[in-house]
Amino acid sequence: MECTLGISVDHSSNVPKYLQLVESIIDSIRMEELRKGDRIPSINELSETHYLSRDTVEKAYKVLKERKIVIATKGKGYFINRTSLIGKTNVCFLINKLSSYKMQIYQAMVDQLGLGAHVNLCIYHCDSQLFLNLLDKHLGAYDYYVVMPHFKDTHQQHISSSEEIDNALSRIPPEKLIVLDNDKPRISNCLARITQDFENDIFEALSSASEKIKKYKKVVLVFPTKVIYPYPRRILRGFMKFCGIFDIDFEVIDAFTSETVLSRHSAYITIEETDLVHLIKQAKQQNLKCGIDLGVISYNDTALKELLEISVITTDFRKMGEYAAQAISGNMALCIRNPFNFIDRDSL
Repeated sequence: MECTLGISVDHSSNVPKYLQLVESIIDSIRMEELRKGDRIPSINELSETHYLSRDTVEKAYKVLKERKIVIATKGKGYFINRTSLIGKTNVCFLINKLSSYKMQIYQAMVDQLGLGAHVNLCIYHCDSQLFLNLLDKHLGAYDYYVVMPHFKDTHQQHISSSEEIDNALSRIPPEKLIVLDNDKPRISNCLARITQDFENDIFEALSSASEKIKKYKKVVLVFPTKVIYPYPRRILRGFMKFCGIFDIDFEVIDAFTSETVLSRHSAYITIEETDLVHLIKQAKQQNLKCGIDLGVISYNDTALKELLEISVITTDFRKMGEYAAQAISGNMALCIRNPFNFIDRDSL
């Protein structure tokens, strides 16, 4: 069966014409004007009837094929392939790395959105070019884009964004863009921002624990600089600000290895899981008790740290995912600094 679509293209609109075509076909499926197996116009037909370039129509059909909404049969044309997820809210979740923290956000988002939504997880490994490729591939294919922007430069140092990334993000319609975690991309408009203030978050969390921390002679921050997924240096600035204002002796080291000698009556703040493991092993070997002989604070909470009774400074990852879901389900504008707290356990 061949269907004639009531496609309308606004040539004066700022929305790219290929996206208008994608939305028109999806709307026809949602309204059940198109069903599985229906043939849609060829590239030439759509190009001629709507005064569009072939490239524009090809780009629209490429997006539809990537979402498996449309299939092309050689010699026969383009056909509707599926309608099962069209009635759902489709979300593209772009994250810089796969970690337990990111999965907490993802799971909270999925739980909150429920069965009426489908969340596709895309990982770009802090690689700006991979991010741009993924965004270009998926642009126009989803109802919402949830982006956690964390990148690295040629020296493997963390960067929040770049002019190229900002320009790419600005191609997403503002009502479809949600920025999580990092508040630095210079995007003039988006539906929601649920972010951390890395410098002030760690400063305020440590300040709330200052009385306990000050019982130690020195505070050592293990801040990794040679890692695959670099951390914002604003964390380091917030730590140094805390030590300066509270007049606390401090040291910053790059990593904690099995050969690092622990200093009695010092407090250690670790960010990487491996550094925390090495620290705990060394403490056991030297018969040092956490919370008495030395202090231990870890950055970002997990169920295992709770079980081991490790004190943490952490954002509420589930809350971040729930806020994102609220913005999506209610199409609601939000600008929130995500909760960040010190959780006191036996290790301090």
